[in-house]
Amino acid sequence: MFKKFTRDDISSRSNIKSSVQRSLRTRFVDQFPNIEEHIDEVVPKKSQLTQVKCQDRLSLYTADGELVFLQQHDDDLIPSLRLVHKLPKDTFPWVRVDRGAIKFILGGANIMCPGLTSAGAEMPVSYEKGQLVAIYAEGKEHALAIGRLEMSTDDITKLNKGIGVTVILFLGDGIWNLGPQI
Repeated sequence: MFKKFTRDDISSRSNIKSSVQRSLRTRFVDQFPNIEEHIDEVVPKKSQLTQVKCQDRLSLYTADGELVFLQQHDDDLIPSLRLVHKLPKDTFPWVRVDRGAIKFILGGANIMCPGLTSAGAEMPVSYEKGQLVAIYAEGKEHALAIGRLEMSTDDITKLNKGIGVTVILFLGDGIWNLGPQI
């Protein structure tokens, strides 16, 4: 989704009022309940949250210059891949793909159902369609992508064909290449 994103796509930066910052923190915790114990690390109460507006109604939210999450239009808040790497694995919903899917995901491809149901893959919990998930690979410690389920995990297991996860962010995409400080 952000394969060709560059600094030229950034339009403006503005500091966020503390009331809006509190509502974003609350919304992020509502969306990902397991992050509640880590929310003060992610968005410290006394730090300044900055909104970086980009083309196509994309907003990047940074705390102390570091990308925390992003949002396109008024959709869900999407955690940055660097944030997912910092926190324990069970903080965000996750799935694991088999080794064969790694090179395709790093190229920006969506994840097909067989990549989620084969040996080496894992879907630990039943998730609903539309759920944001961190995507891990067999034998790897850190997430390689973040995506949205195109069907429930139960349907993925039953049908075992078609696109299972639409990849939003992945290692090496334009957002990742902006670096840790935006």
